[in-house]
Amino acid sequence: MNKIWILLLMIGMLTVTCKDAEKSAKLQVLIITGGHDFEPTAFFDMFKSFEDIEFTEAVQPQANQLYVTGQARRYDVIVLYDMVQDITDEQKQAMMDTFRNGQGLVVLHHALASYNDWPEYEKLIGGLYHLKAGVKDGQEIPASTFHHDVEVNVHIADPKHPVTAGLQDFVLRDEVYGGFTTEPTIHPLLTTDHPQSSPVIAWSNEYGKSHVVTIQPGHDAHSWNNPNYRKLLHNAIRWVAQPDKK
Repeated sequence: MNKIWILLLMIGMLTVTCKDAEKSAKLQVLIITGGHDFEPTAFFDMFKSFEDIEFTEAVQPQANQLYVTGQARRYDVIVLYDMVQDITDEQKQAMMDTFRNGQGLVVLHHALASYNDWPEYEKLIGGLYHLKAGVKDGQEIPASTFHHDVEVNVHIADPKHPVTAGLQDFVLRDEVYGGFTTEPTIHPLLTTDHPQSSPVIAWSNEYGKSHVVTIQPGHDAHSWNNPNYRKLLHNAIRWVAQPDKK
């Protein structure tokens, strides 16, 4: 009888160990939200469909403190889906230190409009949606624009890049942004010919040791449920999680 109990105990311990190993093998993703409304059920269902990741949500303004405490570095990838302007100097420094050291970053949709008065953020993500008119590099920049619920022809700018692997040109129903600027350092991944959109709508960027991917589309479930968009996002998460693979 004792041998049976020992055997059952060993089987139970082995099962727990296997589950722990499976969990640790999954990419750990921190999704930062806040500052802009969205449909949480449909949005997070998209991430739940990725069997090789586990995610945690952190909401602004408290989320920025995770950079300061070092908790943000526990994750393989950080996904920004927030739209905020307030950030302390301490949080700025901690955030930049995090991404200079190899933390993978994916920036989605309205996060392109965060931190309009902080130039380093624009360098980090490779672009910026301008909430108001201003001056950049000595030139006047008009306020960016947006248009809801339009059909967007998406062209694969670099079919050989890991983020676009397995994708062909497709159509999205989404919100387009016009007049946002991009940095000269970016590598275009997706473009569009939509007249109300800026031409480059997804790109990769390098910041320190980190891979960064910014994807302008992603307003609502029309995109989140689109298999092409899901594949693009999943590829992006996988790629930025591997900073040594250029």
